Amino acid sequence: MVETGAILGVLAVSMSMALTPGPNMMYVVSRSITQGRRAGVISIAGVAVGFILYLTATSLGLSVLFVAVPQLYLAVKLAGAAYLLWLAWQALRPGGISVFAPGELPVDSPRKLFMMGLATNLLNPKAAILYLTLIPQFVHPDDGHVLLQSFILGGVQIACSIGVNLSLALAAGTVAIFLNRHPSWLRIQRYAMGIALTGIALKLATDSSKPAVA
Repeated sequence: MVETGAILGVLAVSMSMALTPGPNMMYVVSRSITQGRRAGVISIAGVAVGFILYLTATSLGLSVLFVAVPQLYLAVKLAGAAYLLWLAWQALRPGGISVFAPGELPVDSPRKLFMMGLATNLLNPKAAILYLTLIPQFVHPDDGHVLLQSFILGGVQIACSIGVNLSLALAAGTVAIFLNRHPSWLRIQRYAMGIALTGIALKLATDSSKPAVA
């Protein structure tokens, strides 16, 4: 059975990353502002399928590869920490651009919106980092079936990410107007997320745990 602490840990990490501007958020918010809420929701469906594909692939096979080649696991983990630090810098650096101020985009069909949402997530480094390095650290063989734990914790992450993006898609226009009128709130969000990501990156880089095998 998955421990409550593991669920809360994955939830905290997932929330921090979901609230940090990245490819998924930029795409969903841009579509919602330029093409309406329905376009944002369809885009989110593609993002969700991308998460499921990542979760399935990593749970069924990649963890075995990491155990067989521990140097590869270390390299991916350090790359993940470096990427998180880069995201933290993007949030903290002066003159950061708000994700709620996208440029003009062409109107696309529902099928294209879905496929672009899927492609955006499959090519998103944050998604790869979550499933390759972060979630496995919360899986403990002593707590039961490792594969089941992976899917449960992955489900927590997916629900968190989709919930955040759905909320943004439905409220993108209102949030954009509010932040344009109150830029201080945007700075607070950037600083909070930058500090949180820095802490997560340092923990990831210094953690000595080994990957679990499904």
